Amino acid sequence: MEIRDALLAEHAELGELCVRAYRALGSVSDGYAAKLRDVADRAATARVLVAADRDGALGCVTLILDGGPWREISAPDEGEFRMLAVDPAAQGHGVGEQLVRACVHEIATAGRSRVVLSSASDMTAAHRLYERLGFARAPARDWSPAAGVRLRVYELAL
Repeated sequence: MEIRDALLAEHAELGELCVRAYRALGSVSDGYAAKLRDVADRAATARVLVAADRDGALGCVTLILDGGPWREISAPDEGEFRMLAVDPAAQGHGVGEQLVRACVHEIATAGRSRVVLSSASDMTAAHRLYERLGFARAPARDWSPAAGVRLRVYELAL
């Protein structure tokens, strides 16, 4: 498995992978599914990393190192990632962990002091992964992007 920047030709495939991954965890509104599908828009102002093997994409994540429309909670000295998605058929094989480790590496290499992320309260497998990799809950930073949606924040000091 390799972790690399997503190719333009992969954007549509990765968008569908994101929707499959999120729908496997529960319901996803049509509006959020459209955002998940729009990899091209994310790649225009942030980095989209893909985990792939010889058969194709296994997962992807959006990495935000600077400001821009995809930044949600990071301060100028922090980096964040969002929309971590692993194809349901590839879950449990370390794909998500490798994508998170790649984000941490890129954020550290960019000289940021901390990695931050938001996660829905029902994404318990992701929470276990973050905690295993050294992330800590930051409940004072929890927030709500829409009515009825509460996001948990995790941080990792670098």
